[in-house]
Amino acid sequence: MNLKELATKLGLSPTTVSRALNGYPEVNEETRTRVVAAAQRYNYAPNTRAIRLATGRALAVGHVLPLATRHEIVNPIFADFIAGAGETYSRQGYDMLLSVVNDEDESRTYRQLKSRGSVDGVIVHAPRMNDPRIAMLAEIGLPFVVHGRATGTTTPYSWLDVNNRRAFLRATEFLLDLGHRRIGFVNGLEFMDFAIRRRNGYLEALAARHIPPDATLMFSDEMTENAGYAAAQRMLALPDRPTAFLASSMISGMGVRRAVESAGLVLGRDISIIIHDDDLSYLPNGKEVPIFTATRSSVREAGRLTAEMLIDLINDTDPTPRERLLEADLIIGQSTGPVQKVS
Repeated sequence: MNLKELATKLGLSPTTVSRALNGYPEVNEETRTRVVAAAQRYNYAPNTRAIRLATGRALAVGHVLPLATRHEIVNPIFADFIAGAGETYSRQGYDMLLSVVNDEDESRTYRQLKSRGSVDGVIVHAPRMNDPRIAMLAEIGLPFVVHGRATGTTTPYSWLDVNNRRAFLRATEFLLDLGHRRIGFVNGLEFMDFAIRRRNGYLEALAARHIPPDATLMFSDEMTENAGYAAAQRMLALPDRPTAFLASSMISGMGVRRAVESAGLVLGRDISIIIHDDDLSYLPNGKEVPIFTATRSSVREAGRLTAEMLIDLINDTDPTPRERLLEADLIIGQSTGPVQKVS
């Protein structure tokens, strides 16, 4: 079935049907819903080449991945985000363009994507404090949404983020309520905005209980299993070792668990652990009962929602920045328990 035949069945003009399928804001929601349902019923797939020629759009979204230096983007959690975003792109008829570049080439790559018309917009990953990419993208007029936030940035921008400060505040409070006072904090790289917010939540919870922070219990590095293991191993060797750990990812939390078990300690009895981001499609946190207590936020769902926000921004004539803050759930698993006396 072609576009004209679909339009005839619906009693609409081909232009209206085309605009409904491509998300133009001037088509009301009732008409859009009817058109989309009919397209699915009759197995209609628009000719993307024709749409590109007619609209001047690329029908593609870009992801620029700087990998030359140490970067949180190398974390395998990124795959879940891309899978979620890809579901949205497929549903909306968009392609995904991944550009892997050296860090120093990132800005130039964004400018080339804009000048060549290769993409209609981009998702910005791993924002840093005062992130210069935001002002640059606003300057060149390429629609974008940031996955996360960039503290200190004054340029208005669209973003979707999880409430990292509150998630780690709640997790630390949970451990404090169990009687833990020596809580090891295994964080990501702290020039990354999410890691700064997580540290702030941890420190805020300690301050509220009048517990001074201890630098020997705080660690910052790539969120890998080896880094989590090394950090926990070092902290467990302290004369006054921690009785609990708070890890910034499931990956680093697995390293913490390896260090705990290597020391002959029992998870959830001798040492408590809380992790973040346990809702991973390829790495489940147990089955009926979670292995780890966790602050849970679905990275895959964040990918879907961020992609939806960007496509809405591309299609809407109103350039006002969108903002969405997600809350993490505290999931109780087998890795936490009341504090035990340290022998």
